[in-house]
Amino acid sequence: MSTATTTRIVTASRHMTGFWFVGIAFLTLMAFGTVPTPLWSIYQTRDHFGATTVTVAFAVMVVGAAASFRLLGHLSDRLGRRRIIVPALLVGILSAVVLAVWPDLPGLILGRVLTGVAVGLMASTATAYLTDLYSEARPAEVGSPKPGLVATAVNLGGLALGPLVAGALAQWGPAPLHTSYVVFGALMAVLLGLVLSSPETVDTEAADESRPVRFALRPGQGAVFGAAAAVGFFAFAVMGLFSSLGAIIVRGELGITSYFVAGLAPFTAFAASAVAQLAVGRAPLAKVLPIGTVLFPIGLALTAVSLYRPTLWLALTAAGLAGAGAGLLFKSAVTQTVIAADPASRAGVLAAFFVIAYFGLGAPSIAFSLVIQHIALKPAMIGFATILSVGTIAAVAIALRGGSTQRVGATQRGGLVGGSAGRGDQ
Repeated sequence: MSTATTTRIVTASRHMTGFWFVGIAFLTLMAFGTVPTPLWSIYQTRDHFGATTVTVAFAVMVVGAAASFRLLGHLSDRLGRRRIIVPALLVGILSAVVLAVWPDLPGLILGRVLTGVAVGLMASTATAYLTDLYSEARPAEVGSPKPGLVATAVNLGGLALGPLVAGALAQWGPAPLHTSYVVFGALMAVLLGLVLSSPETVDTEAADESRPVRFALRPGQGAVFGAAAAVGFFAFAVMGLFSSLGAIIVRGELGITSYFVAGLAPFTAFAASAVAQLAVGRAPLAKVLPIGTVLFPIGLALTAVSLYRPTLWLALTAAGLAGAGAGLLFKSAVTQTVIAADPASRAGVLAAFFVIAYFGLGAPSIAFSLVIQHIALKPAMIGFATILSVGTIAAVAIALRGGSTQRVGATQRGGLVGGSAGRGDQ
């Protein structure tokens, strides 16, 4: 075996190992973002929070994430992926410390804002980093859907694991308002070291000279991005509802006091979204979008029905169907966004997409919590489900009518997904 061949094998191995390190770090930080979900009822009982306070405490993470996406999310295109992932983990660790040692409302708000900043740094950068690392490790597979599939699966899979792990620790571990944060803080500290060992994929010197445009799309891809952003908004809106109020609804409507069971509804929604992506991940977007568009309103309708016939199995079935539909829609939206982006501005375009998606994660849930102060929960849920379903169907219809799905399929076949913004195996 020649020296050149050995070097290529070693380089590919380093990039593939880095691919999985980054994927696990992405998963862990996203899980940390939903850790408080089964704990909201504890905060609510201890501090006499109303539903609106709980929703705002959840949604301030969205504020931090949106600010981070908007101001910092594009920087990895110029400074390098690793130089943004590492601060993301550091801010996540700081957030865990704040939440663990300061469980009162001001500490909760500060910790959640910091969590949002960490998520904002991580999500768009990690999505681009995974694409880069896979392209470097498997150059013959440029255009493979695998990095995009892994990115969306760990994103939503992480959001699913957070409530499940936190619910289990709250139910059977000590100090429910402290233990989960300590555990996730420690995990992020370990992953920080692993990410530092991963190779950089951006040629920072070349990028600094060329100064990539923060937001640049391929020619003619504006409609594709607009449709993707709208779909991402509606997909995340239902996730925001389950994350902020899901545990409280389970506890209040079903009378279930178990913290572990309270975390099952959001876990089911997010887990179903990840499983659905894995199940149909290689299907053309022309098929994935309609499947998601059908499952999404069915799940929301059953969520409303479960309030009139409150049984756990129906609530979990509804959450699973809504989550599966949202996951397929989100996966399609991320893929469209990656393809629509100019390669040198991939992280910046993803950051803009995530700003819109995370706005959907927070704003509709806050609006819903305000509405139920004046309208009964059941009719409010029917209205919420109707608005989200109609909005989603309209967004998908616009994408299909504009021919965006067909262009995406052609782009994928042409191998435009993937590819790094340069190399810099530092």
